[in-house]
Amino acid sequence: MRKIFIPVLAIAAVALLVSSCAAPVTVAGNYTYKTECLGNDQDGTQIVKAWGSGKKRAEAVDQAMKNAVNDVLFKGITEGVNGCEMRPIVSEVNARQKYASYFNSFFTDNGAYKNFVEPRYRNIQDGDLKSTRTGLTAGIILRIYHAELKQKMAEDGIIRFY
Repeated sequence: MRKIFIPVLAIAAVALLVSSCAAPVTVAGNYTYKTECLGNDQDGTQIVKAWGSGKKRAEAVDQAMKNAVNDVLFKGITEGVNGCEMRPIVSEVNARQKYASYFNSFFTDNGAYKNFVEPRYRNIQDGDLKSTRTGLTAGIILRIYHAELKQKMAEDGIIRFY
């Protein structure tokens, strides 16, 4: 019994040592990317880099656009340079739930959100595409029409100007 126990213990120790030296596997899907400010233009637009995931590149880009508009509306842009408006447009607590039907139609694939965001560049740089277990994560530079978006929320009764 003792002759069997010592080799099994030695094999287990070597296996543990070898497995601990392996390089960690990283997947883009395990990291939460935040929308970051890259600057603003004089016409009331903001330049941001946003991230989205999807099975295909086009789905990931559309999701990045939705994420950018959602962050500008409800979270504000706190990452990156100090050029962007840090406060969210909609500051009311639980506004997304309160106006759920409005925002569900606003963020559909053919929804109104596309009127307030556009890709800054046609091509995504190679470093901004990362593969995940279920598809791709894409980072894209976008132009957000902040002033027009704020005006639309005021016209639709979501926010009030004071």
